Amino acid sequence: MSLSFPSERHALLEAALKMASLGLNEGAAGNVSLRVEEGILVTPSALPYDEMGPADIVLLDWEGETLDSPAGRKPTSEWRFHRDILASRPEFSAVAHCHSPFATTIASWERSIPAVHYMIALAGGNDIRCAPYATFGTQALSDAVLGALEGRRACLMANHGLLSANRDLETALAVALEVEQLAAAYLAARAAGEPVLLDDGEMDRVIEKFRTYGPGAGGG
Repeated sequence: MSLSFPSERHALLEAALKMASLGLNEGAAGNVSLRVEEGILVTPSALPYDEMGPADIVLLDWEGETLDSPAGRKPTSEWRFHRDILASRPEFSAVAHCHSPFATTIASWERSIPAVHYMIALAGGNDIRCAPYATFGTQALSDAVLGALEGRRACLMANHGLLSANRDLETALAVALEVEQLAAAYLAARAAGEPVLLDDGEMDRVIEKFRTYGPGAGGG
């Protein structure tokens, strides 16, 4: 079988498997996308990553219509926010969404992660915002995510999970993993008491330093 964008399909599959190996996802949870010349490649709906092959990856146009699905798969039900993020943020080429345990725990409070650590700046601001809840797969969820991502490269999704967008798959995953680790640290700090937060002036200095340093550099 001749596949369109074979190297990009393999990269997307490897990223999906890596999310699972890093503990960011289990089974068929979450989804990943990658910008290509004709549109976007997305992982399929309801297929465990360890059963997925390059032919299962779906190519969509910018209207959300399927251009190519060699294995006859449907795209992830969350294709709307993948499409909308990549269409509205030209600096991004990849989006990773996961149901990682610590970030999802905080998202269940519909609460942002504050400046408990300077690495919060890696997501692009002085906190990691939480998008308000909306039903999965809906345009309302995509709109909520776009709002939480304004000027940022990662956000939580209330009662749902975590999303990271960046210039490539590797960087999007690196930021997602960092946010999950920050979520774990915040939960531990809250269990011990009320953590001391960094002020806006310090976070502004760190954000400026991160423009040319770290996995989020240049990603928005």
